Amino acid sequence: MKHYKTHHLVEQKIKELPLSQRPREKLKENGPESLSDLELITLLVGSGTKSKPAFLLAQHILEKIDSLSSDIPLDVKHLLPIEGMGLAKATLICAALELGRRRLPVKKRQVVYPSDIYPLIRHYGNRMQEYFLSIPLNGAHEVISINVVSIGLVNQTLVHPREVFSDAIRERASALVVAHNHPSGILKPSKEDMGVTRRLLEASTLLGIKLLDHLIFTDENYMSMLEEDMLE
Repeated sequence: MKHYKTHHLVEQKIKELPLSQRPREKLKENGPESLSDLELITLLVGSGTKSKPAFLLAQHILEKIDSLSSDIPLDVKHLLPIEGMGLAKATLICAALELGRRRLPVKKRQVVYPSDIYPLIRHYGNRMQEYFLSIPLNGAHEVISINVVSIGLVNQTLVHPREVFSDAIRERASALVVAHNHPSGILKPSKEDMGVTRRLLEASTLLGIKLLDHLIFTDENYMSMLEEDMLE
C-alpha cells in the first residue's frame, strides 16, 4: 500500500530510489498534486546531511508543522532546532508556506457533501499515525480552518471534546466536521471511533455547534458516518 512506501522513503536517499519515484521526476510527470506533503517538503529541502537524508529531514519538518496550531504561522525559530536544518533551508520553507497562504483564494470553500471535505484533508491519508482533525464551518457551511487535534491512536483520552471544539468556539463556528485517517487502510470505524463520536455528539448538543459528520479516510478513499447513518 502507498502509506508503507512513504515509510520506507524516509529511510532512503533520493538517489537510491527508482527514477519514477523521485519527487522531482514525479512532479514533472504527474504534477505537484501527485506528491505527498513529505515529498513536497523534500523538494524544498533539496539535500540532507551525511547522517540525515533529505527525506528524514523533511519528515522532522513535517512533524513540526503538524504540531503547530492553525493560528500559529511557521517561523524560522520553529525549524532551526531541527538537526540538519540551516538558516537557508528554514527561510526557504517559511517563505514557500507564506507564499502559498497569500495565494489561497479569498472565498472560503463551501461544503455540502462529505465528498467536498475529502479533497481538503486527503493529504493526511498517508501518514503512519492517526491524525484527528477538526474542520469548523460558518453559517454558510464554508470551511473556516482545518486543525490537527491529536496525533496517535484515536481514543477518549487523546480526543477530548475540549480540544476538538476549542477552535470551533474561538472561530465562532456554527457547525463542525471531524475526521481521522486510518493507516491500516481499512475504512471501518473501530469501537473506540464510535465511542469518541458519541461523546462529541453529546458535547455538540451542549455547545450548540452541530457535529455534521465524522470521516474516516485514507489517501485513496473515505467513509462518512453521516452517509452510513451512524450519527443517530
